[in-house]
Amino acid sequence: MSTAARIRVLIVALVALAVLAVAYTVYAASRTDVRDEPRPGGPVVREGGLTLDAPGRLLFRNMAWGPLRDRLASVPLGASRGVRTAGGPTCYTFHAAGGTGVCVQADRGLVNRFSVVIVDSRLRELRRYPAGGGPSRTRVSPSGRMAAWTVFVSGDSYAGTNFSTRTSILDSRTWTLHESLEDYTVIKDGRRYRSVDVNFWGVTFADDDLFYATMATRGKTYLVRGSVSSRTVWTLTDNAECPSVSPDGTRVAFKHRVQGDASSLPWRLHVLDLRTMKETATAETRPLDTQVAWLDGDTLLYEVPAEYEADLWEVPADGSGSPALVMRAATNPAVLR
Repeated sequence: MSTAARIRVLIVALVALAVLAVAYTVYAASRTDVRDEPRPGGPVVREGGLTLDAPGRLLFRNMAWGPLRDRLASVPLGASRGVRTAGGPTCYTFHAAGGTGVCVQADRGLVNRFSVVIVDSRLRELRRYPAGGGPSRTRVSPSGRMAAWTVFVSGDSYAGTNFSTRTSILDSRTWTLHESLEDYTVIKDGRRYRSVDVNFWGVTFADDDLFYATMATRGKTYLVRGSVSSRTVWTLTDNAECPSVSPDGTRVAFKHRVQGDASSLPWRLHVLDLRTMKETATAETRPLDTQVAWLDGDTLLYEVPAEYEADLWEVPADGSGSPALVMRAATNPAVLR
């Protein structure tokens, strides 16, 4: 083939690629337009101002289709199916308490990058930290002083064993950052424990020093109690993941892995009484992958996969009753007390 012929072939190929790129862009834009349109019968969402210091409200990530999808939103407690007020930053995961919020944001590109943003009660950015991996769990202590986040270093799911996470704890008063819980001393079964495969995720704060989390090592998961000031964690029980401590600090709700369940969601919700160490299975029997919130001292609030990605449900923490739908098209609930 002559040089001129090769050039003609190259030009034709480049034109074809350009046509395909334009066609795909138009197609993607048309799909985005569809996704951005509110769906008939879906939740009503209106843009407005949000604050993190208004008690008696439920804050969450709005998943209803429309221009405010993925924005933070809130409703009064007890009026969860009413009109939503949405505003503030777009967060992939979020949690708030005591007038402080922790928001994990995605910087979209050829390679997605994530940042952890600490915000004040008016959702104004205070500090920003590179996440270093895909976002997973976030929590803020009841006072608003301490914040924690977990990111995937490898893998993107807790269902299997081929994943690694990094969990960080930040003091938002002194801006002291503990970059990884793996630097903490581990006391397992009363003895100091070391292993190269130790992995942590899912912090929940009882106060500004005491916290609970999941630790994994040698194929097992453990509920651990930790102290920020002593940089130490102690194992409490096994087969407990993504804990959430009750408002009074006496119970921990968590995911209990069902032995022999090889599905992508092999967990059921349980509650541990920290005084008696008795575990109680809740009435929610559907498989879930979530870190629950406590709606009040007796009720768990959690997300269930659904049409809009997820809906929020509630169930009594004592094993009684049955699950009930709280709201559609919502994730990452935080109860402002």
